[in-house]
Amino acid sequence: MEAMYYDKKEGNKVQCKLCPHNCTIKDGGLGVCRARKNIDGNLTSLNYGKITSFAFDPIEKKPLYHFHPGSDILSLGSFGCNLKCDFCQNWEIAHATPWMTEMEDEDILKLGRYKNSIGIAYTYNEPTVSYEYVYHLCKLAKENGLVNVLVTNGYINPEPLKELLPYIDAMNIDLKSIKEDYYKKICKGKLEPVMETIEIAYKHTHVEVTNLIVEGLNSTNEEIDELASWLAGINREIPLHLTKYYPAYKMDLPETSYDILVKAKEIAREHLDYVYIGNVIGIDNNTYCPKCSNKLISRDTKGKVVGIEDCKCTTCGAEINIVY
Repeated sequence: MEAMYYDKKEGNKVQCKLCPHNCTIKDGGLGVCRARKNIDGNLTSLNYGKITSFAFDPIEKKPLYHFHPGSDILSLGSFGCNLKCDFCQNWEIAHATPWMTEMEDEDILKLGRYKNSIGIAYTYNEPTVSYEYVYHLCKLAKENGLVNVLVTNGYINPEPLKELLPYIDAMNIDLKSIKEDYYKKICKGKLEPVMETIEIAYKHTHVEVTNLIVEGLNSTNEEIDELASWLAGINREIPLHLTKYYPAYKMDLPETSYDILVKAKEIAREHLDYVYIGNVIGIDNNTYCPKCSNKLISRDTKGKVVGIEDCKCTTCGAEINIVY
């Protein structure tokens, strides 16, 4: 499948314009993502229609806590990623050569409706490096009354992002740190494009943000305060998921301590109305009204709206911006 967003250059080279790497690729070469290849002077999507993982997940697992709580969604993944995070949890499909299969469009749509699924989540690896296939499926899903969810590192150029956004109903975007040096050393990318993605996406769709906290690398009180403050500058109602790191891939640092996560939540809550802790069993991740602390969504088992009526808190009447 010929890729979108690239320019042809002299000497049979191409320049990919999908993500901020803007890879210049010689004939026969691959982009950083390993999913786009120059074949005879044409940029080709290698992962179009290639599926490495699929499952039915609770929407909260994306994680999305303020978008159709309690729902299930079909989750699809392919291979490739345009960042090289040392702690990658899904490195087998992001950076290795995994098992793959193909599915007919109609079968994917049927699965998207199966077991009361609300639609399709593009996840597991980085979905934007499957841009052509994700774009194709998103349009089909919308035409068939299904929702589209993008779980992404946010490392995409503004033009392709804006073309895709009309078909996206919700996004969880990883903001791995608020420090440029962290992105450069740990993720092999740049911070500013991810911040721009969050700013653009928020204007068009439901956005929640995840920050994986690696103790000793991006866990200082000052950094959490800066990240939460920046996010609140867009809107203090954006949910922030502070997620526990576990050793994986190239990183063998000890797992993040519970106390660090709790302290980070306390700091972030000074700026944001909704902050959650992820990857920890038994934590209170119910949603409470930021005005009166009435329980809005119970997550004791499966997500359930318990304190919202007509988009307002049933106790104090505060406006609640949750899609349900």
